[in-house]
Amino acid sequence: MSASSNQSKQADRLPTLYIPHGGGPCFFMEWTMGPPDTWNRMRASLQELGRRFEDVSTLLVVSAHWETSSVTVQTGVRPPLLYDYYGFPQHTYELTWPASGAPEVAGRALDLLLAAGIDAHEDRKRGFDHGTFVPLKVAFPEAHIPTFQVSLKRGLDAAEHIAIGEALTPLREQGVLIVGSGMSFHNMGDFMGRNVQEISRRFDTWLEANCAGPPIERLAALTRWELAPEARFCHPREDHLLPLMVVAGAAVEEPGRLLFREEVMGITTSAFEFGNVGRS
Repeated sequence: MSASSNQSKQADRLPTLYIPHGGGPCFFMEWTMGPPDTWNRMRASLQELGRRFEDVSTLLVVSAHWETSSVTVQTGVRPPLLYDYYGFPQHTYELTWPASGAPEVAGRALDLLLAAGIDAHEDRKRGFDHGTFVPLKVAFPEAHIPTFQVSLKRGLDAAEHIAIGEALTPLREQGVLIVGSGMSFHNMGDFMGRNVQEISRRFDTWLEANCAGPPIERLAALTRWELAPEARFCHPREDHLLPLMVVAGAAVEEPGRLLFREEVMGITTSAFEFGNVGRS
């Protein structure tokens, strides 16, 4: 393929996104664990993403809240909601977000994973967990875009998840927006602790420098993310970081940028965009 053909092909691809999904159903309740406007900026950022991408054909979400022994693709026609959070007001267990599944596109995703030599299976009964329906209910309240999830793989190996993203790259040329949903800081034991904002800022600054840096260096750095400043303090367990590896892997030769940064509940957390970042 010529350089010009490759550039044209990349121009037709949707970007990929890594977004924070907040704390439980935080956007849909009266917040009492801090100022009532705690989540307003994050909500506004998600709403802006919804406006940017309201015309995509399908949403593929990799959520921090689904891990399986082999990569699993959600192939149901009408996935239910999984209220997989605890201790919140009763009405948050009655939220609705009736997006349809995308079994045909999910089937293509499964084929791509298998063709890349990745052990993968389908799950026709799996519902949308809160890492999917909570942020997407903010971004796409009408639930008009067919949506499916792809799981993380247990073991949470960074290189494996970059490879998963690489395998899924062709879907970006078919109107599929690949979204990783997690948090760039996720140490619940030390949330709002002393000096946590400064500690989280150091890790987040490292993330920005590498996600927005040269793609080859970015992948090498993300593979060795544990060497970053304060890495294991910010992620004692990396489930909320690994969706970033998938979306970065789905844009291995393309630019990245900081999408938005938030100081919330005493920590710094960010969103990133990869690929065709100039798309309005």
